[in-house]
Amino acid sequence: MVDAVPKDPGARPLPGRSEEREEEQAREAEEETRGLSERAVALARYYAGKIEVVPRVPIRGLRDFAYWYTPGIAEVSRQIHRDPEAAFDLTGRWNTIAIVTDGSRVLGLGDVGPEAALPVMEGKALLFKYLGGVDAFPLPVRISDERALVETVERLVPALGGVNLEDIASPKCFNVLSELQSTLPIPVWHDDQLGTAAATVAGLLNALTVTGRRIERANIVLLGAGAANLATARLLQVLKADMGALTVVDQKGILHAEREDLDTLMLHNRWKYELALTTNDSGRRGGLKEALDGADVLIAASTPTPGIVKAEWIPTMAPKPVVFALANPEPEIWPSVALDAGAAVVATGRSDFPNQVNNSLVFPAVFRGVLDARAKKIPDAVVLAAARELARGAEERGVSATHILPTMEEERVFPRMAASVATACVELSLARARLSRAEFLERAEARMARPRRLAEVLIQSGLIPPMPLPPEEPAGNQGS
Repeated sequence: MVDAVPKDPGARPLPGRSEEREEEQAREAEEETRGLSERAVALARYYAGKIEVVPRVPIRGLRDFAYWYTPGIAEVSRQIHRDPEAAFDLTGRWNTIAIVTDGSRVLGLGDVGPEAALPVMEGKALLFKYLGGVDAFPLPVRISDERALVETVERLVPALGGVNLEDIASPKCFNVLSELQSTLPIPVWHDDQLGTAAATVAGLLNALTVTGRRIERANIVLLGAGAANLATARLLQVLKADMGALTVVDQKGILHAEREDLDTLMLHNRWKYELALTTNDSGRRGGLKEALDGADVLIAASTPTPGIVKAEWIPTMAPKPVVFALANPEPEIWPSVALDAGAAVVATGRSDFPNQVNNSLVFPAVFRGVLDARAKKIPDAVVLAAARELARGAEERGVSATHILPTMEEERVFPRMAASVATACVELSLARARLSRAEFLERAEARMARPRRLAEVLIQSGLIPPMPLPPEEPAGNQGS
């Protein structure tokens, strides 16, 4: 069921109103972000890390160590030596991934290095475990050379069922992902590319439905030509979007086949180079203002600076325009400003506004699926299987202008995403475990529920201590 768009698409902002709303939202967001940041530092100091290793097996006494370690463990090693694939059955490799980063492009922070990237990787590992039941280990590495980064990940493979690349600068991230995907016998995923692109495509499919459009005929503008949008463009092509009607805008303006920097792109960023040749059939020139003229959709994944997308450009788009402003922590245009200017559907990367487009909706379920299937690769067909299932998940509550994607609280969709991913791996002959979709779903439901039950037990027992009260919060009213 699709709800009607609760807004007049021809509405125009009152003079000065956009600026007032933008300033108001900026003040509120800055205050909220400052409070969250201060609280996050205090909690990081209190808990000294977000994850830890806990035993998976019972230990009833000293004799049990003869099974878990020496002498009994020697026979486990012999069996794996005879058949290395047995490691997936006899060790935790089946459920273990590494989150690898060089800290060269940490979300919202830039090149802050591996130590400063560690808190983000820990948070990612927590989400992997709590939402997907996946044992993920944060591994920031001090490596600047692209080839050395590839070789480092290659050496980790015997311990892993999969690899999640994270916060690696563009275009290095494309080369590293491409090489590892082609050589490793386990799935490799770059979340800034594939996770964000899958969530974006899922939200876009429903936003197009809400506004009465089809992807094959949509005039789409991508603002930003980094990891997320280049992967989004690739998925759009697989979905049969009209690439000639697609316009990509980077820091130098609209991509087109006659840009002065085309030779440089050909040598150093072939992905952007190919887009310059295959998009923008009309030969548009200029910047975002010119690109948006008559456009149906804007997908902005650029600099976290409100005002990059100006309110007065929204009315120049097609009727009932769709605006995705995905930069974090601050979107390229505040949602209220875009809606006042006539946008029919607005999405951001933030959870405090409707329609959060975020890779956290994707990566836990995708890895649950590929690990359960013991998959060898994650091609685009598997990514799209996750995106389509995520889009279908929003239909349970009803797709509307303010609900184009499930939230993290709509938990039922995520095991189904995992099962769809695992089934796609089987259909593409990429799976070592060939089960039915129903069997994959049953496994995913059990494995994704277990960490939540474990956390409840640890909290109730006091082994995870309660959060300390913020200084300004009175006793008896503990916050989170």
